[in-house]
Parts: sequence; structure tokens; C-alpha cells
Amino acid sequence: MITFERPVSLAALWARRLSRLAFGIFVLSLAAHRFGPVDTSSFVALVLLSAGLALAGVLLAIVGLVRLWQVAAVGGIASVAAILYALLPLGVAGYGLEAFATKPALSDVTTDLANPPPFIRPPVGEVGWLKPRPPTPADRAAQAEAYPALTGRRYDGALDRVLAGVRTVSESMGIALTADQGLENAEPDIEDLGQPGKLPEGPPSDDGPVPIPMARPETSQPQDLPPGLRATDILLQGEWRSFVVGTRYDLVIRLREEAETTFVDIRTAARFGPHDLGTSAALSERFLHALDAELLGIAGD
Repeated sequence: MITFERPVSLAALWARRLSRLAFGIFVLSLAAHRFGPVDTSSFVALVLLSAGLALAGVLLAIVGLVRLWQVAAVGGIASVAAILYALLPLGVAGYGLEAFATKPALSDVTTDLANPPPFIRPPVGEVGWLKPRPPTPADRAAQAEAYPALTGRRYDGALDRVLAGVRTVSESMGIALTADQGLENAEPDIEDLGQPGKLPEGPPSDDGPVPIPMARPETSQPQDLPPGLRATDILLQGEWRSFVVGTRYDLVIRLREEAETTFVDIRTAARFGPHDLGTSAALSERFLHALDAELLGIAGD
């Protein structure tokens, strides 16, 4: 009896080992970044490392499949397993590289390019080699070209009504509001209800004394306000974290009352930079669309 001994493809065996290692590095780094102490810079470096190992595993798996076809070498199952293990790290890295190449290099976007809403508390950026940088006029011009539809919203509602809608949308989207400024501007003015003053001359009416509204006291405009902010504006600053990866973004929402309408602007900044893969713009647009739905019926032109 003649026994045919099939050769063993070492390329297929090493492909499976490398892909398993790449898969393990990716999953552990993702969990450590989402729930543990790994910062974004280290996470991106680990993802690139796992993608490189996965790519090497796929190349070796192709060699193993070719050997299987040519000389029936053992290793077909190992090659297929290597490709399956490599799908996750390569898919995530490929998505990131595609967004990096097609999206503008921005990490801070706003609906008001001329006077963006200022942050109440300066955002704390990530440490490491992915440090954020302040936006430049060139960045604002790139945003205007890439996201022309990212503009503020005007609503025909009172300031307090729009403020309630902003808070509802923030809670539904998982945005944790961490600071606020100017909330007293949404409170009703007692002076508008009228206060007792000097009674008019002449016989009193049958309905009793009629209070005369007093003039509203003049408020001085503070001189130390930052650009993009008025004394009558409301600012809400919050923090949002992506559900899967866990990257953090800072947001500031500005509400401004103008001629019996309320104008809403938003600014979103990533804590890493200088490229957020388009997430800040997508988050801002998602918030504004949700606010439109929440305040449906009072949106102005």
C-alpha cells in the first residue's frame, strides 16, 4: 500500500498565529480604552500594530491557500481561520484610514465660523502623540467647504422652551452637561409682570388701584466677555463619549435670543487631534437634527 504524505504549509500555520495575535491585541486594547486606563494615542498605536500583524497573517494565508491548490499542502483550515481572525482589526483600520483620507483634518467644528461659542471650561486634551491643536482660520475654511450644511438653528420659541429642548436632546444622546452659564437669562422678568408704583391722579376706578409698571433697570454690558458671547446668551457645556470605542468629545451649546426667536449654535471638539475622522461634525449634525425633531413646529427659517 502506498501512503501519500501531504506536505505541511508553514505559511498557513504562521498566518493563523499572527492573525490570532492581532485579534487578541485589538480586542484587549479596545476593552482597555473603553473601560480602562489606555489613552487614545496608545489605543491608535495598538490598533495600527494589530492591523499590521493581521495584514501579514492574510498574506501568509494566501500563500497557504496557493500551496493547498498546487501541492495539496496541509493548511487550508488554518489559512481560512487566519483570514477570519484578521477581518476585525483590518476592517476597523481600513475604515479609519478611509475616513482619514476623505475627511478634512479637523478636530474642532462649529456652526458659527466667525464667532464660535467659547468653552466655559477649557477642554482637557489627550496626552501622547495625538495631542489636539487649536483651530486655525484654515481649519474654519476647510470646514465651510466640507460641511456647508452645518449651520445654526433659529426657532420661533422662547429661550426657556428651547433650553428645555436642548436639555432633553442632550440627555437622550448621552451628553453629560458639566457646566452652564447665563441660565438666569431664561427666567421670566418680574418687572414685565408690573410692580406697584405711583398711582395716577384722579378718582380711583371701580377695580381698585391700577399698578403702573416701572422701567426695567439698565444692566451694564460686561467688558470681559470672550469673543462669541453676549451678556444675554446661555452656554451649556457637555461631554460625549462614543459607545464602542470610548473616545471623548467636548461640546458647548449657545442659545441666543434675537427678535422674539432663539438661535442655537453648537461647537464640538475632540480631545485628540488633529484629525477626528469626521466624528465631531457628525455628532453636531446629529444633535441639531434631534433638536429639530424635539422642537418640531417652532423651527424658523
